[in-house]
Amino acid sequence: MGKDIWFLVKTTLLVTLRKRKNLILYIGLPIAGILVSALLYGSQGSAILHVGVVNSDGEQFIAADTIRFLQNLDNIELVDVSKSELKEQLAANRLDSGLILDAGFSQSVQSGHPDHIGIESVKGAQVTMYMKSMLRGYIDNVSAIGKIAGADDTKFQELYDRYRGSDFKLAVQSVNDTATTKEMSYQSIGFLLMFMMMSAVNLSELILKNRENRTYLRILSSPISARTYVLSNIIVNLVIMMIQISVALLCMRFVFNITTGIPLNAMFGLLGLFALVSVSVSLVIVAFAKSSASAGALQNLIVIPTCLLSGCFFPISIMPQTLRHVSSFLPQNWVLQSFSKLQAGEGLSSVGFNIMILLVFAAVFFLIATYKFGRNNDTRNFV
Repeated sequence: MGKDIWFLVKTTLLVTLRKRKNLILYIGLPIAGILVSALLYGSQGSAILHVGVVNSDGEQFIAADTIRFLQNLDNIELVDVSKSELKEQLAANRLDSGLILDAGFSQSVQSGHPDHIGIESVKGAQVTMYMKSMLRGYIDNVSAIGKIAGADDTKFQELYDRYRGSDFKLAVQSVNDTATTKEMSYQSIGFLLMFMMMSAVNLSELILKNRENRTYLRILSSPISARTYVLSNIIVNLVIMMIQISVALLCMRFVFNITTGIPLNAMFGLLGLFALVSVSVSLVIVAFAKSSASAGALQNLIVIPTCLLSGCFFPISIMPQTLRHVSSFLPQNWVLQSFSKLQAGEGLSSVGFNIMILLVFAAVFFLIATYKFGRNNDTRNFV
């Protein structure tokens, strides 16, 4: 039996990997998924915020210093405009936001009650929040000085000059933002899970194709049994998916420089377990399908929707609570949950329950496929 399995595995691998379209499907598509994730999240760098400034407060030094404070902030570019120009350029999307300092702004800040200031934008809080928070801190400090000085302009000027000339220094050190990298790697794994399931179904579908072209009947006319034939298909399936996983992880790490924060051996083990689940699911599809065409239809009905509900295409956190409950019954979700926990710095012991759930999924699907094969009385089928 061992020689028969080895012969079938070797023959199937040679025939499968010899075709260019199979190499594109099993190796090229996962790499393409990683590339898409890199392009999607790699373009989310720090954008420059273009701000139009309308200074109607004349030559008041507080207004001038407020504008100078914004100019010194990172990722903000100021442009002097009039009120009419501001509205026009905001509407034309040439400016992201606008700062309006009306007459009396400096006096209101000095009196301790900041007023006569406005921020306009057609893009909402997502572009104004940063500028608002920085301005609030600066203006609150200056207005606090005004409250201390009261109506004494000389005292205010003295305290304000001391504030501006403070000898404390702020040490700034840039660090890498790992949030985007983690999102990129999470999305790449999501695409990989989908392609793994599609690959598993396509490889198991060879059973149906060989039955349709009578290759299966010729094999059974030899000493090779139906169980040996199906077992060889499972082994071929797992071997190709191990190659698929290895290439995808190596490309993520060394080609696209995507750091997942998880050791490669842990990721390989987790994805290898999902490969076993994928094979079991593919056998269930083949067991219930009457032809390769119906197997393809079942693949589209099962793989894409379940990947969608599991969070393979976008974070599951944005889904309604009902759909989150549904995803608990899908193996892809348990893999992604494990991936998130390991990225958060938790050890392998924290995903022990997830691994057990995946093993249960694989066992249940294998049992269903075995039962369906065994109950099928059509002599053209397998067991």
